[in-house]
Amino acid sequence: MGTHSKLLNMRLSEKKRLALVLSGGGVKASAFHIGVCLALREKGFKFSGGLKGPIAAEKPGPLTFQIYVGSSAGSVISTFLAAGYSIDAVINAFVQGAKHETPLIRSRPSDSYLRPITYRDIFSLNVQAGYPTRLLSSLFRKKPVISGGLEVLLKRGFKMNGIFTTDNLERYLRKHVVPENDFKNLSAELYIVATQLNHSRKVVFGPFDETTKTKDIKYANYATISQAVAASASLPPFFSPYAITNSKGKDIHFFDGEIRDTLSTHVAADHGADLVISSYSIQPYHFNKDMGSLHEYGMPIIFNQALYQVVQQKIERHIRHQQNTRSMINAVVGYLREAKIAEEHVEKLVDILVQRSNFNPNVDYIYIHPNPNDYEFFFADHFSLNPKVLGSIVRTGFKSAMSSLRQYNI
Repeated sequence: MGTHSKLLNMRLSEKKRLALVLSGGGVKASAFHIGVCLALREKGFKFSGGLKGPIAAEKPGPLTFQIYVGSSAGSVISTFLAAGYSIDAVINAFVQGAKHETPLIRSRPSDSYLRPITYRDIFSLNVQAGYPTRLLSSLFRKKPVISGGLEVLLKRGFKMNGIFTTDNLERYLRKHVVPENDFKNLSAELYIVATQLNHSRKVVFGPFDETTKTKDIKYANYATISQAVAASASLPPFFSPYAITNSKGKDIHFFDGEIRDTLSTHVAADHGADLVISSYSIQPYHFNKDMGSLHEYGMPIIFNQALYQVVQQKIERHIRHQQNTRSMINAVVGYLREAKIAEEHVEKLVDILVQRSNFNPNVDYIYIHPNPNDYEFFFADHFSLNPKVLGSIVRTGFKSAMSSLRQYNI
């Protein structure tokens, strides 16, 4: 029996250490994740969070998330949950931010209050260093700028590092969400993923005692929670890279956490999770006769489709690698035991395979994503706080999660 079949047959409540991994995609992804969390709550899952204290020191019950990993928009929702805010409070924060009555769900009287998040908190115009004045002046210089072609025009004329910044988002989180603003002060473990601008390295911010790094990954302890989220959410080219001062006093620039890895499920596994539930909203459009071909909808939609295809390929390659590695380990173990090799040698070989493949066969994964035939979700705005748009996306996340979880014993 394969490991996936074992997961289907076992009760998820038997898992000891649960992690929730949330990917990016703007407000659209945030709303999708909220819908997923509503479904998880409906199925009996709980979300630990808040500051450390006597209650937090108690052993968490079954089906309780103790680890959160977030990239880009997913880092915002992960921070809300790790800070101890309820799903209802998060919903109202988004909907009330647009100054509308929420048609989705009412907060219960006992829910903690979360200040509404507005467009101003998400979009802060990049006015540093004279932008956008420098942009306009550079376009009208007398010196020719197109001698090298269109690429030279873009490089010389558009030297803005982003239309917006995530400064307001950082301020919102620091003032209204995580006043303590320290990873180590949270009762749940929170890890925020970003990408180092002037390197090929992925960076994971979290409650680390010291900063360590490998060739591909840095585990950094010098950012506050709000800074880490601001860095992770800096989606190019719309948002400029975000600078964080490291322990040596040097400014390091970061941008979107999805650039290197769309799903950093390994972060959860590396920190002791034995069940990782991952939510991602990226799903390319599949032809629908009611909508027709995307070539009829213009460049922005075609760009979205191209981006979605690239990201989905990365996700599918990631999942397929996990499945193939698991199958390989199971096949090797099955053969050795059939050949009646001593169990101590079997265990030793499994340890070698696990170390070489960086894959832990004791960790199980569940992936939640939209239906590729849901064209309404594909066409939904990525940065809208409109209650009707949000409501539709939240419902999509809820349905997607319920569909994915239906096959498992809770």
